[in-house]
Amino acid sequence: MSDDYEIIELGTTDAEVEAVWPIISQLRDQLDFESFKQRYLSIYEGNNYRIVTLQVDGDIRGAAGFRWYENLYCGDSLYIDDLVTADAWRSKGYGRVLVKYLEELAISIGASAIRLDSAIHREDAHRFYEREGFKFTSKHFMRVLRD
Repeated sequence: MSDDYEIIELGTTDAEVEAVWPIISQLRDQLDFESFKQRYLSIYEGNNYRIVTLQVDGDIRGAAGFRWYENLYCGDSLYIDDLVTADAWRSKGYGRVLVKYLEELAISIGASAIRLDSAIHREDAHRFYEREGFKFTSKHFMRVLRD
């Protein structure tokens, strides 16, 4: 991995949303661009959701979407909604850099934990998270109410 990278937090401009879409779509392939844009803008405002990108010479190689939340179970937490490295740049250390960045961010605000869910079929991701110190602590259940 190149040492010349930048971590940049995105805002809500059309250019920022369009720039991150190609990499987010590699993880969230059930969304089209307009659905992504609408959801992103909604949760940016309503749920304090943010996306940071890892860029090398302006090329987005990884992205992480996250939010702060508090619950009775573990208090203040940073929740990672989305963590993806571009297909062409996987296994180069970019995911590790993003996790480290989010960990330092969480510590700086006094969070007690970093949490995430990972789909059952994403076994490579599970191995990555375990290598990064995450523990399997629960099962996530969902009941679909509408398509």
